[in-house]
Amino acid sequence: MTRNEQTMNRNGTATVHAAGAGRLDWVDYAKGICIVMVVMMHSVNGVESATGGTGYMHHVVEFARPFRMPDFFLISGLFLARVIDRDWRTYLDRKVVHFAYFYVIWVTIQFAFKAHGIAAEMGWAEVVRLYLLSYIDPFGTLWFIYMLPVFFVTIKATRALPPALIWIVGAALEMAHVSTGWTVIDEFAARFIYIYTGYLFAPYVFQLAGAVRKYPARALAGLAAWALVNGALTHYGHANLPVVSLALGLAGACAIVSVGTLLARRHWLDFFRYFGEHSIVIYLAFFLPMSTARVLLVKTGVIHDIGTMAAVVTLIGVTGAVAIWWACRNTRLNFLFERPDAFWIAPRNPAPRLQPAE
Repeated sequence: MTRNEQTMNRNGTATVHAAGAGRLDWVDYAKGICIVMVVMMHSVNGVESATGGTGYMHHVVEFARPFRMPDFFLISGLFLARVIDRDWRTYLDRKVVHFAYFYVIWVTIQFAFKAHGIAAEMGWAEVVRLYLLSYIDPFGTLWFIYMLPVFFVTIKATRALPPALIWIVGAALEMAHVSTGWTVIDEFAARFIYIYTGYLFAPYVFQLAGAVRKYPARALAGLAAWALVNGALTHYGHANLPVVSLALGLAGACAIVSVGTLLARRHWLDFFRYFGEHSIVIYLAFFLPMSTARVLLVKTGVIHDIGTMAAVVTLIGVTGAVAIWWACRNTRLNFLFERPDAFWIAPRNPAPRLQPAE
């Protein structure tokens, strides 16, 4: 018997049997790969901007660009069917208030660190304006946390509409490559299709993971073919073409699911599983150790190779975020990573749950 199993009930819904505290290893592995890729992207872009050059990590980031965020959003939709039938009060508590709380806390922290630099360049009035604007248009790295509640409310509010119609509209929006300059509008158009696909086709994603676990050799062959196609289309600048971008996003999401399943099958690179289990912690806090490491490395010149510098900054960004969380646990600063009782609008559910859609 495998460590994690999934079956299908009569309604076609995925029923998941997992070891431990109700978590699926392959989901955590996939989320771990995603969060590392996100930190890597910001680290590489920051280092290259600060140094005025490019390194070997630039090619890794470009390879992952077509599927990095699509996979994260697809995974975010996988378990939404478990909670979407809840009353609106409970649903809003879990899917809106939860993320809104952390957004407010961490956008304030980010502005506290960046305010002096912004003020020196544009004045304190601009700092206040940008801070207030961040509640309408998400700021910096936190846009993912901002967009999740928007997607969750949209999916629940449109349940009476034909799913096929919603999926087609979402696909059309993605292929339109909307670019208004407003993050909420642009990211909604670009990403909604992926979280909705995760929600709508979750049983098939679980079936894919089961097939990969059963036939690992075939999965590896498929991954090799996918890597060649994704790499070629990205290298030659075709990854952003309509239809191609959507296809690469969906294929890449399936590829990361497959990689996560293969790693979970052999229990390899367990740190990815750990990072995935705590992905929201890393997402919230990585900007601080990442930015600090980048500034120190650029100023000291200890590492001359730009690619290696970016890789080190990525490592420090991920592990530093986890270290901050560790330091805050069981202290008065625990509110940075755990929502206090005063900010719950529905009763807590003490029962163990599968991965939340985050």
